[in-house]
Amino acid sequence: MRKSTYLPVLSILVALSLFLNACGATSNVTPTAAVEPNAVVTDVPTDVPAAGEPVKIRWFVGLGAGSDAEVKDAQQAVVDEFNSAHKDIQIVLEIVAVKTAKDVLSTEIASGNPPDIVGPVGVSGSNTFQGLYLDLAPYIQKTNYDLSQFDDSAVDFYKEPGQGQVGLPFGAYPSFLYYNKDLFDQAGLAYPPHKVGEKYKMPDGTEKDWTVDTMADLAMLLTVDKQGLNATEAGFDPKNVVQFGYQGQWIDLGDMASLFGAGHFDDGTGKAQIPDQWRTGLKWYYDGIWTKHFIPTSAYSQSDLFGKGSEFNSGHLAMGLTHLWYTCCVDGVKNWDAAVVPSYNGKITATVDVDTFRILKATKNPDQAFEVLTYLLGPASGKLLALYGSMPARKADQAAFFATLDKKYPQGVDWQVVRDMTQYPDIPSNEANMPNYQKAYDRMGALQTLMYSTEGLDMDAELTKLQSDLQAIFDEKK
Repeated sequence: MRKSTYLPVLSILVALSLFLNACGATSNVTPTAAVEPNAVVTDVPTDVPAAGEPVKIRWFVGLGAGSDAEVKDAQQAVVDEFNSAHKDIQIVLEIVAVKTAKDVLSTEIASGNPPDIVGPVGVSGSNTFQGLYLDLAPYIQKTNYDLSQFDDSAVDFYKEPGQGQVGLPFGAYPSFLYYNKDLFDQAGLAYPPHKVGEKYKMPDGTEKDWTVDTMADLAMLLTVDKQGLNATEAGFDPKNVVQFGYQGQWIDLGDMASLFGAGHFDDGTGKAQIPDQWRTGLKWYYDGIWTKHFIPTSAYSQSDLFGKGSEFNSGHLAMGLTHLWYTCCVDGVKNWDAAVVPSYNGKITATVDVDTFRILKATKNPDQAFEVLTYLLGPASGKLLALYGSMPARKADQAAFFATLDKKYPQGVDWQVVRDMTQYPDIPSNEANMPNYQKAYDRMGALQTLMYSTEGLDMDAELTKLQSDLQAIFDEKK
């Protein structure tokens, strides 16, 4: 699901989600026109129904994917299908804008009027409400729910110490490199590798390992100004760029840093840290924005030319690193394909967002909520996964999922790349929980905004300040 990430300018609304956090960044947010402005719900029950009345199960959407206007009706159709087949249980769909969802849900919980089910929501979107999710283990046992349809590791992922089985597998959004084939063709450049270990052939005929530095070299060749000069040529004008080579599309600071290796801002004991490879990576990004000029600044990103924050979809970005959920929003580029994530220090790290639905402990009707949950994970999953652009957790369902995407993208995307990238996840996940999560996440977003909008920063000093600020934020919760 799209994670709640940050745009490089504060005035742009935070967008998906998975969708993973399914649909939430620098240029890194869904276009605001696609987001519902407020909650869309007219019937919110506050107590147990009278005898003979159906139990109403509220499904809260907004922490991740699903709040986009174009999928609202399709989600309602999933609800209507369930409701028409069940007289004893009725689902009430509650859709809230991503930018307000956490506040709305917090208020509902505090007021004693929580929804029953939330989702789709990823790790990051779930962290704010840690400890409030129902342990599903008793209901799995009671109903003999079949866990063998999932990999054991996928089931275990949702086992939280002291909390139990707080979720079940639903969908995944591996990250990979989207690239615009037409822009490569115009530049006379070979496409980036589709297979791990494959080398890249440079224009001079030399072959290079597919690393972040090779990608940067390629991105500079694909960054072009109004004169037609690329970023490697004398006279190139960084103030009049009409095409950029690379962007971390709709990803947040942790995803950006994880290109350089797995890590986390919390060392696991509540001590703030900036892993060495993350310092290197974030300085690489900053250098790409302001010195080598192959990554767009926030001013470029939010311009009409670059899609007001969806640079790859504008057709003026050659390569965009992001997750599978971005397939929701590529309609402006008809000839794109997928390439593998480049390596750093000999290792590939492709972050994988995951989405699921969770039941809140406070539900008054856990048995009925579990029945609805298994409907969303089961009979409704095919339709929902297609809506959210999420790869099914069930391997048996993946071929049909990609066949559906082939209809949307008939140019022939190499989906094997996406499957392959699931083998290189960031462990530990950059989305893992940390003390005072939302405040810490906001501080990370502030640095990301600063990086894309401000030239001349001392990045070593900024990263040291980030670590100090995060420690103070963590300590607030001790």
